[in-house]
Amino acid sequence: MKMRVRIEIGRDCTKALKWFLSYYYLIMSAADIAVGVYPKLEPEDLQILESIELQMKRYEYVPEYNVYEPTSLPPQEVAYRLPNLRKVGLIRRRRGAYTGYSLTKAGYDTLAINALVKANILEAFGKPLGVGKEADVYDALTPTGTQVAVKFHRLGRTSFKQTKRKRGYITEYAYTPDWHRQSRIATKKEYRALEILYQKGVAVPKPFKRNRHVLVMSMIEGEELYHHSELPNPQEVLDEILNNIRKAYRNAHIIHVDLSPYNIILQPSQHILIIDWAQHVTIKHPNAQQLLKRDLQNVIRYFQRKHSLGTKLEEGLAYVKKDTIEQK
Repeated sequence: MKMRVRIEIGRDCTKALKWFLSYYYLIMSAADIAVGVYPKLEPEDLQILESIELQMKRYEYVPEYNVYEPTSLPPQEVAYRLPNLRKVGLIRRRRGAYTGYSLTKAGYDTLAINALVKANILEAFGKPLGVGKEADVYDALTPTGTQVAVKFHRLGRTSFKQTKRKRGYITEYAYTPDWHRQSRIATKKEYRALEILYQKGVAVPKPFKRNRHVLVMSMIEGEELYHHSELPNPQEVLDEILNNIRKAYRNAHIIHVDLSPYNIILQPSQHILIIDWAQHVTIKHPNAQQLLKRDLQNVIRYFQRKHSLGTKLEEGLAYVKKDTIEQK
């Protein structure tokens, strides 16, 4: 009887532990998990994660016996480490006709972090700067002590169908998760835009490096414009925004496409910074003029409504496009 009671208590404890771990990983973001786990991983763990990632082009769940092949590790070493990687939330397991493994979001985050560390871009992580529908942003340091922002793209977090409709990204591999395929493309696209815009003097973060779905850029200080119910001189802020839209349009030939008070940062210096360029188009895009007009409309209407400014959309359009040679 005592033995039976011990068994029941043991089962209850196991269930409670599983429930706690499930809840723990539910409330923590994938980046939180990856940032916390990464310093504790050994090179062998990272080899296994890379092996699974490589083969997820062909398998939804990579068969356990296939995980061994791309690594230099003996099968018993891999078999020993797989449960630990699963326990810390970097991989998931499925049992059926065979036992297979796939990466979690935290697993992909870990591989991106590792690549950026090996490239001497990242040294240490700080606090989260913001968690949104399509990205998580963290404070970090480079090996030289420079403070940077690390953006983990999360496209498809709320709706894969909506993201595909808005962005139109074409998938490449059969079994790599939708969010990861789309996020990699968005990261590459945003990095390319920031490179051009920064060189042309537009008020954007300086891009440092990208890997997979993660982008490293200069530190973002301040708050989104919509947080500021009052401004000392709202007309100056609007003029600076319009000037930067003009620079992006005239000098870089780029239109933001999703501009709003939610991705315009007002820095402590009271100067602005425009972020989130993953959806940008060039002025050669067939809908370029319509998209430019929509960006300006979002900004000008906000200042009309929130700060009672009299600037009209037609005035903003004329200023942005003044002396511009349209690209055919």
